[in-house]
Amino acid sequence: MSLSNRYDFVLLFDVKDGNPNGDPDAGNLPRLDAESGHGLVTDVCLKRKVRNFVGLVHGETPPYEIYVKERAVLNNQHKRAYQGIGREDLLAGDDKKRKGGDAVDGARTWMCRNFYDVRTFGAVMSTGVNCGQVRGPVQLTFARSVDPIVALEHSITRMAVATEAEAEKQEGDNRTMGRKHTVPYGLYMAHGFVSSFLAKQTGFSEDDLQLLWRALEGQMFEHDRSAARGEMNTRGLYVFKHDSALGNAPAHSLFDRVTAGRREGVDVPRSFADYQVNVDDSDLSAGITLQRIVG
Repeated sequence: MSLSNRYDFVLLFDVKDGNPNGDPDAGNLPRLDAESGHGLVTDVCLKRKVRNFVGLVHGETPPYEIYVKERAVLNNQHKRAYQGIGREDLLAGDDKKRKGGDAVDGARTWMCRNFYDVRTFGAVMSTGVNCGQVRGPVQLTFARSVDPIVALEHSITRMAVATEAEAEKQEGDNRTMGRKHTVPYGLYMAHGFVSSFLAKQTGFSEDDLQLLWRALEGQMFEHDRSAARGEMNTRGLYVFKHDSALGNAPAHSLFDRVTAGRREGVDVPRSFADYQVNVDDSDLSAGITLQRIVG
């Protein structure tokens, strides 16, 4: 069943003694706002976790295949779309970028129908074999930490060696050195949007939405454990549901109703218990309901 309501939501999650999202341009240090010192987690990072969870739950079988995944050859997926709509003839030839003609719309629809992340987050599929572009109904912002974070750097050593030559050179405590970056503790907040208009275009359904909530409520962190990421958990998922497709209030006015701050007397937060989350659900605009999925 297609969506007929607009949704805006707030996601709260934390990290303890881990790196929630390393910056490859900064030696994999935790991402941060250089001016304020607040930690950042990109929307791409969060979407990756949702994709991984959906692929884990459904085994990446249609209609829950994942388009953007490790080592995926995207043009091969585009070819499947043309084969799926019976237009293999358009795959012939050596053109670097096959236009697809009138079949592009059909190929795009096939991709939306078979790939969860395409109909959810959208995709640019005009590389090589052209399947067009999809604007996704679900969009996320960067997550930003409530307080400035401290990025710690730890030296680590490796006792084992990779080759016999290295073993011969290793004497006493002469071991391979490495670096590991962590955030002692950080509470992050991200905002999200679900458009019913775009959902109708991509085929994003009520079942797809429930699967998204299931991932965001914490399952995507539970199955993404890593020594590098430490402990990451969802601490709040607050969904504002509009009774119309256009919506009944600006998103920013709803987001302002969810705030988080340090409890009185806490100077250096090191756990979620050091924070107070306030949710103002009074005097909501007519036609808006607040769903507290977590928190």
